[in-house]
Amino acid sequence: MQPTDYKMLLEQAKAITAGEPDLIANLSNLSALVYETLNDVNWVGFYLTRAPNTLVLGPFQGKVACLRIPFGRGVCGTAATTRETQLVIDVHEFEGHIACDAASNSEVVVPLIVDGEVVGVFDLDSPLVGRFTQDDADGLTALGRFIEQLNWR
Repeated sequence: MQPTDYKMLLEQAKAITAGEPDLIANLSNLSALVYETLNDVNWVGFYLTRAPNTLVLGPFQGKVACLRIPFGRGVCGTAATTRETQLVIDVHEFEGHIACDAASNSEVVVPLIVDGEVVGVFDLDSPLVGRFTQDDADGLTALGRFIEQLNWR
């Protein structure tokens, strides 16, 4: 499998969001862009902080997903609590993993922080154990830093 060109992906993300102020429209297109660009992923999307310490399903590509995830639960909730990207080689070895799709076996979750507050997470799942590498986590974290610059108001 050829490594993903995250520099090119970031440039594409900037191009498709340029001039569009609507957050949901931008997150929708970004989830589609990443879903279509990365190989061997079965879910790409966002959970947004919509209640105190609770992530609520946002724009995504893939199968039906969990609607709400408390901070501190599962990979997404852990990313929100720790404010650190979570790279999980095998989700079945992650204590407290929430199985929204039984076909998912590895995951990367990037917390999105704006003005010191966790506004959501950027979540990617794969049916392959070990699909994501540290290079993927770093590239997706860089994309997350760009996403934080979108219009969250």
